[in-house]
Amino acid sequence: MTIHSIRLSNSSPQNRRSISQLPINLFASVMGVTGLSLAWREAAKSIDLLALPGEIIGWFGTLIFLGLTGGYVAKWVRHPSEVASEFAHPVQSNFFATVAIGLLLQSAFLSRYTPALAQGVWIAASALTFALAYAVTIAFLSRQQSRETTLPPLLIPGVATLDIAVTGYAIPFSWAHELNMFAFSIGSVMATVFIALIFGRLRHEDPVPLLARPSLMVLVAPFAVGFLAYTNITGTVDLFATVLFYFALFLLLVLSPMVFRRHIPFSVAWWAISFPLAALSIAFFRYARAVDNAILAILAGVLFVFLAAAIAILLVRTASIVLTGKLFEVR
Repeated sequence: MTIHSIRLSNSSPQNRRSISQLPINLFASVMGVTGLSLAWREAAKSIDLLALPGEIIGWFGTLIFLGLTGGYVAKWVRHPSEVASEFAHPVQSNFFATVAIGLLLQSAFLSRYTPALAQGVWIAASALTFALAYAVTIAFLSRQQSRETTLPPLLIPGVATLDIAVTGYAIPFSWAHELNMFAFSIGSVMATVFIALIFGRLRHEDPVPLLARPSLMVLVAPFAVGFLAYTNITGTVDLFATVLFYFALFLLLVLSPMVFRRHIPFSVAWWAISFPLAALSIAFFRYARAVDNAILAILAGVLFVFLAAAIAILLVRTASIVLTGKLFEVR
């Protein structure tokens, strides 16, 4: 997903590069990398797995977030109209919530090292998440929407509020529980409404454009993240939690043949698969331990290996287009 940029009349777009081309949806890489680190911690509780690589991955996620933040601030300063265009776009505006989700996940990662910093990051990320969810919802309700733009990224702001409850269950402040409940309520209802709209669009309209096909995997996230949020709040894996987990797994099986196809070209839009896989991997390990099922534990390990391989491939492919400058080419 790219945005328009003003071209110089005496320059060829193939030769001109600009920070204006840095897409907001690249922040999904922070979600994927940090999600892999948290999944690694979860896997280490179930299988004999060296913990250090997972921690290194988490710090790498921190560096990615800082680098992208610096780049996007530079874009904001130098090309404010481009940022405004992204925020006004009915699809791309939803990706601003990936910044907040990345921060929430980083707060969970940092809690092992600096609890005070992690709590501050969680508070700031929660405020940003609520603000973005409010803004996106107002925009959604205040103007007519096209069915063509009713795509899975609409779920991202709602999933972001669910992530507040996922990452904030251990926050020691007395008000944190009610804030988590508030976030869980918003995320649950938003996800329910938008999933119905998206399923209706997929059923009655043209297929999702090829370049946006990886975003279909976002449909897994509300159920996997919902499972994590619900079990954190209730402290138990009950029938409702089981429904959330198994439906997330079912959607993964349904969507994988549609998403993982050779003819879909690589772009940063592929990072949309990373966090849903990470969230389901974490949920898989927790559910397998809760029901004490050896087969499910093995399947959780298989999904974790697939997640790690997918993140590695995405990192290599993304590094290639960043280092060669293709990401910043004006189109």
